[in-house]
Amino acid sequence: MNIHEYQAKEILRSFDLPVPKGITITNDKFKINHLHTLSGPPWVIKSQIHAGGRGAGYFTGQDQSKGGVRIVNNIDELRAEVQSMLGNTLVTKQTGPQGKVVNKIYIEEGCVVEKEFYLSILIDRKVSKIMLMVSESGGVNIEKVAIQNPKKILTYHIEDFDFNKNIKNDLLLLAQKLSFNLEQQKEFIIIVKKLLKVFVTLDASTIEINPLVLNKEGSLFLLDAKIVFDDNALFRQPEIIKLKDESEEDPAELLASKNHMNYVKLTGNIGCMVNGAGLAMATMDIIKKFGSEPANFLDLGGTADKARAIEGFKIILSDPNVRAILINIFGGIIRCDMIAEGIISAAKEINLELPVVVRFQGTNAQEGRDVINSSKLNIIAAGTLNDAAEKAVEASLK
Repeated sequence: MNIHEYQAKEILRSFDLPVPKGITITNDKFKINHLHTLSGPPWVIKSQIHAGGRGAGYFTGQDQSKGGVRIVNNIDELRAEVQSMLGNTLVTKQTGPQGKVVNKIYIEEGCVVEKEFYLSILIDRKVSKIMLMVSESGGVNIEKVAIQNPKKILTYHIEDFDFNKNIKNDLLLLAQKLSFNLEQQKEFIIIVKKLLKVFVTLDASTIEINPLVLNKEGSLFLLDAKIVFDDNALFRQPEIIKLKDESEEDPAELLASKNHMNYVKLTGNIGCMVNGAGLAMATMDIIKKFGSEPANFLDLGGTADKARAIEGFKIILSDPNVRAILINIFGGIIRCDMIAEGIISAAKEINLELPVVVRFQGTNAQEGRDVINSSKLNIIAAGTLNDAAEKAVEASLK
């Protein structure tokens, strides 16, 4: 689960981490006294959307040299820039050309930056360990650094969760490689330990500080912050769940989540409806094998009854690129013939017109195929996964 920068900074501030003071607004009719808690000018105005590259982005219909992060030096400039951002669409590399509407603005104190660094904590799934990544080449070009000069990015795997006792020397070595002085080395170690506490306590999957900066006083500050939480651990983080901004979610993904399904939109034209994540991955692979591309990942979960099929069809059909649908079902406790009846009922109820190919395997698979074949709908029963993929690709080309 993603949250906004201002929410991430509130969390980091609660763990006594050094972040600039800021305020959040949701309309452009704020009063000057909203700024009384901040020093300045200058102030930094930051568009709040769930996407990176805001500073290098642009607002549709506006001067493209102005991004989603701007520095202002007086209240008149601040008012004008806030008005030009709120309610308008910001396009970044991560949003795609459709962009995202900015509904919130974060205004924070300006900071004189002497040097930028990169710092992140994430899960290295190759070795199943928490990994710390740092670089003295932080800022907006960190992606280029990773490609062009990867040796500038240092990594360290956390072997033990007793952060206070067992990693100080290792962190000190990292700090020395970043050319910090003695006081800054101490600050760096404290910051990393506190971030690790946030990471573990709140079940984060990623914490990214880009940039971590040295200010003019020579102290370290977390100038930008991104935190992503593990969806599978949200059941034990009720306060984090409250931070979810549904307006930032993809409508289809949100609908799937509310119906206890997993959906990810892709770029192809064959919709996939499957009961099981592993089976869904195999289905997408087989579509590629036959020369086409999946339009989505959609895992119905353990059940595939009529109600679930209806919602699945609605989610898939929300993508105008879909030309055919491939349903791949393994019948375990629920029989394939019952699932077939649910698919047919759902297709009739929503007046489904796209061609559908169904592959059953498991309990009463043949009976399920017989039900499909006798339906007289534009639904084809396939005997094998290869056969199903081939038929779906062929149907998508008509």
